[in-house]
Amino acid sequence: MTAPVVPGTEAAAEPWRDPSRPVAERVADLLGRMTLAEKLAQLGSVWVGAAGDGADGFAPMQHEFSAELPPLDDLIQDGMGQLTRVFGTRPVPPAAGMLALAGLQHQIMTASRLGIPAIAHEECLTGFAAWSATIFPTPLSWGASFDPGLVRDMAAAIGASMRACGVHQGLAPVLDVARDPRWGRTEETIGEDPYLVGTIGTAYVLGLQAAGVDATLKHFAGYSASRGGRNMAPVSIGRREFADVILPPFEMAIRLGGARSVMPTYIDLDGVPATADGELIGGLLRTELGFDGLVVSDYYAVSFLEQQHSVAASPSEAGAAALHAGIDVELPAVRCYGTPLRKAIAAGLADEADVDRAAARVLTRKCELGMLDPDWTALPSPEGTLQASPPDLDPPEHRKLAGRLAEESVILLANSGSVLPLRPGARIAVVGPLRRRPAGVLRLL
Repeated sequence: MTAPVVPGTEAAAEPWRDPSRPVAERVADLLGRMTLAEKLAQLGSVWVGAAGDGADGFAPMQHEFSAELPPLDDLIQDGMGQLTRVFGTRPVPPAAGMLALAGLQHQIMTASRLGIPAIAHEECLTGFAAWSATIFPTPLSWGASFDPGLVRDMAAAIGASMRACGVHQGLAPVLDVARDPRWGRTEETIGEDPYLVGTIGTAYVLGLQAAGVDATLKHFAGYSASRGGRNMAPVSIGRREFADVILPPFEMAIRLGGARSVMPTYIDLDGVPATADGELIGGLLRTELGFDGLVVSDYYAVSFLEQQHSVAASPSEAGAAALHAGIDVELPAVRCYGTPLRKAIAAGLADEADVDRAAARVLTRKCELGMLDPDWTALPSPEGTLQASPPDLDPPEHRKLAGRLAEESVILLANSGSVLPLRPGARIAVVGPLRRRPAGVLRLL
């Protein structure tokens, strides 16, 4: 399924379609041909599962937003930036998911004037989040293995499955350093040591991107340090702890791993929501850490500026604040970008130059992925069609990798002196603030 152009005609007349030209030149040419509506369309996403529904219930407050979406034809008439989780929210067979994804790409390309496809993203923390795909050990096991090479091999295997199905971006790894075991997403973290998290996380990035799938670093930054271990609670943290504990994994994954995407956190840091924090995104992430890829919002995080953080009075104000801070793409669906953001520009609340900046980043990544080439196909087979049998998402070699990683993550205790198992009647002292009172000693029966 290719872009609706004839190679040798439009490609010769329009530099942005010419693969032999530099990426920056192609993007500048394309951006100059686009209307404001077409640029804004590149900053959005649409969430339509392979079953043709919105798949309620997979993100915070999703049910409150799903009824607001206009018809798909209206959403894609000027193009679309991303496609949200076509495979991952229903038990859809791989062949059906691939056909659905290809069909959505065809709709987007034929409905819009320029015929630009959308970047498809999926979750992939413990494997490609698709029906029948291999399930790999959790990130805590990656850290416990102390084996970056094996984690890189695992990520490359995950990326190969995703790429074979037409997916371009994975929403992993999670680089939040564990700070409080009560935090509900601790099992998604690699551990509590910043260097270990950075080393293992960077290996994951290198493996996934070697397979042709962009990694997305989550969640920038401080998510795991929320008050009381509560998910999405505010974060109050000193500058030294933030710099020494929270940031190193992100810096390593960007500088050493070349990560192509970053997702800011839901929380507010010292009273400022990360999704609207220009110093965090534009200053720290882009200027100090040198990140030049895509910044995508966490699901509904732009809307939360209005509905949770109460720093915006409307979707237009929320969209303007997020865009100004440096959020390039609103996920998982358009609510504050698109028409609300166009109204914000007309009212002087947002700057069209910021739209150009964000759209250029989206188009740059699409160009680098080959998605602006005249011969691009939605399905990465030689013929650009679904093969007789879809790719095996759970091959023996993937299961073998998962088994090796699980085995390496097991921590064994040395039983020197035959201390274990403890003899009946042994007494063990229990100390610390969580001991049961008044007794401080356990007796084994």
